[in-house]
Amino acid sequence: MSSITLRFLAEPSTVNFGGKVHGGTVMKWIDEAGYACATSWAKLYCVTVSVGSIRFQRPIMIGDLVEVEARLAYTGRTSMNISVEVRAGDIKTGRMEVITECLVVFVAVDPAGQTIPVEAWMPETPGDIALAQRVKAHLDAARATQLSA
Repeated sequence: MSSITLRFLAEPSTVNFGGKVHGGTVMKWIDEAGYACATSWAKLYCVTVSVGSIRFQRPIMIGDLVEVEARLAYTGRTSMNISVEVRAGDIKTGRMEVITECLVVFVAVDPAGQTIPVEAWMPETPGDIALAQRVKAHLDAARATQLSA
């Protein structure tokens, strides 16, 4: 499976003193959805390597319907780059807004914690192809920066 969407209601136990869902809770949801997507693809235990920048567009309120969509965006030899988008909104109106989005990198590991190669993912839809190209360009730019440092 190359994508997964988690859906649930924001509960009172997830909010801060301002009545909004903790940013750390949202980051936990991102990691959980990314893990589910990566593990489903690799069919192996996976661990988080990195999380790209997260910028919150608006707060999530108690009672909001939350959707955390994780999509495989690009695979390397051992890595899986997962695009995660968090949306939230009023369940009564069905109007959802993007809260944040980021790129999370996972690797599959053996019992000793060593990375294991993963099956290559080949994008098929125009949207998946465009996403894979953006991620590949981002990775290439990051590698070029590391080499020049």
